[in-house]
Amino acid sequence: MKITLVQNAPRLNRTNLGFVLEQTRTCKSDVIVFCELALNGYLLQDKLLEDAFVVDELQPLCEASKEIDIVVGGALKIENEFFNCALYFSKGELLNIHKKVHLPNYGMFEEARYFDSGTEFEAFTAPYGQTALLVCEDLWHPDTVKELFYKRPKIVYVLVASPARGFKDDSLTIQDQWYALIKSLALHCDTKVVFVNRVGFEDGLGFWGGSCVVDNNANILHRLPLFDEKIETVEVEI
Repeated sequence: MKITLVQNAPRLNRTNLGFVLEQTRTCKSDVIVFCELALNGYLLQDKLLEDAFVVDELQPLCEASKEIDIVVGGALKIENEFFNCALYFSKGELLNIHKKVHLPNYGMFEEARYFDSGTEFEAFTAPYGQTALLVCEDLWHPDTVKELFYKRPKIVYVLVASPARGFKDDSLTIQDQWYALIKSLALHCDTKVVFVNRVGFEDGLGFWGGSCVVDNNANILHRLPLFDEKIETVEVEI
């Protein structure tokens, strides 16, 4: 199974949909994966009311998924509520919507002020086995791993927009913390983990990248660089 990781710097507007479609149309992998809020940019705040998508507007992604499975983050308006979502498109359909459950609302984060919370974690049947989606802060809560333990996904996609902090000589504190979390998820749930984080800057926030794929034994199979935009493909056994 070939998985392409897209570590990019989304713009803070709806034009990102064009970039996502361009990448999917030229990609020769089985699955292509983008970061949290890749369709919108991260610091939407009041722009959320204008820039959130409704599902019908994502039909071009359904069409593109006839050739390749697509995992992408976006802000969705569903029945007058706004959610930070991870979306899985496959074979011409929107196969699954995961609504971010745990919304950070501390320090530099204000998501709970603008978004509504999802209520559940689930595994669903995708072409490459039982699959689960998580969005960023979801993985920082122990109940998430507990729920996924019982659902037994073969692969978990974690879409992230993590700002850089805790600079050290050869890494970042936040990088070390994230890798500890995704390795723990892989071990506890006996699953492979695909972690895609964005890069670039928005309103003074810098994002660090470091996207990677981890196997069931918590080994990092492939890792993208810090801070740089990069698109790379990884061969993964499922």
